[in-house]
Order: sequence, then C-alpha cells, then structure tokens
Amino acid sequence: MPRLLPTLTPADLELRLLRKGLGERSDDRHLCSDCGRTPLTGERIHHYDDGSSVCELCRPLRRVEPARVELVCHPEHGHAVKVRRLAA
Repeated sequence: MPRLLPTLTPADLELRLLRKGLGERSDDRHLCSDCGRTPLTGERIHHYDDGSSVCELCRPLRRVEPARVELVCHPEHGHAVKVRRLAA
C-alpha cells in the first residue's frame, strides 16, 4: 500500500511563514515596558534611567522625565541605496 506524504495547504504555509517572520523580527524591536505593545514607525519612545522604555500612550502615566526620547524608524532605515552624482 503506498504511503501518503503530508501536504501543506496554502493556509498552513502562510501560518508557518508568519510565525517565522514574527520570531525573526522580535529580536531587535522596541517594546513598551508598561503595555507591551510595539510602537509604530514615526512614534516616539521614551527611555528612562532604570532601563525601561515607554511608548507615547503610556508616557503620561509616569511622573519622572525620560532620560532620552527616540523616534522609531522603519526597520529598513539606513539600508536604502543612496544615489550619488558623480562629477564630470
């Protein structure tokens, strides 16, 4: 009797790729220490001296001023190709 090989449906493949992609992105992203969400591109994240980072939505809940404020950039920021004009 022939063995049937397990096949992936398109939905299974999409789910596996999504999980793989999320795992790879979670290493270097900012997370809010209070609510746990990832701030959006263009949003400001507030860093405190105790090592915590807070999104703009949770910032009003803290009384202490942040040590620094950083703008969240797109993941590909700095990896774009820049066009340079060569002198003739």
